Amino acid sequence: MPKGQPSVVPQDGLTTRQRRNRPLVIVHTGVGKGKSTAAFGLALRAWNQGWPVGVFQFVKSAKWKVGEENALRVLGASGEGGSVDWHKMGEGWSWVQRDAQLDNEEKAREGWEQVKRDLAAETYRLYVLDEFAYPMHWGWIDTDEVVSVLRERPGTQHVVITGRNAPEELVDFADLVTDMSKVKHPMDAGQKGQRGIEW
Repeated sequence: MPKGQPSVVPQDGLTTRQRRNRPLVIVHTGVGKGKSTAAFGLALRAWNQGWPVGVFQFVKSAKWKVGEENALRVLGASGEGGSVDWHKMGEGWSWVQRDAQLDNEEKAREGWEQVKRDLAAETYRLYVLDEFAYPMHWGWIDTDEVVSVLRERPGTQHVVITGRNAPEELVDFADLVTDMSKVKHPMDAGQKGQRGIEW
């Protein structure tokens, strides 16, 4: 397997090893499918490395059982890799009318406060903030505060944020940003989501 070579070597005074092990902020955004799926793939890699993983599900319904949740919970409890904690904050905010918006906003803020506490305590090595771009896009969570907290987080904590419409300030700050674009989707031809593909 060929080794990747960076196109630029920064004059930051860090050794190659120090730069390689620098904690990252990763953003998966865009209108295409696969943002959360890619983040959960990173969670599998983190689990395999023995890292504690925290998943914070901000938008998908607390009642919705995504396949990755069960798989990661089983792996986390197996004692073979890292631990996995799964936190659900949402009640399906991206699919319901905004009549319960105040309650949803409060849950989003409570979830963000928990993430801040965990970052300060260095609870996890990898954080998956699933669909967290939505509360920032809707103005429920202050993007400048998020960037500030992430910039000042201690230790070697990696953070992955998913969701459409990631704010520009977050994109500018992040170390790795992937925009998932849709080329084609079965829903365009009237096919609904299916077990094993969407959940």
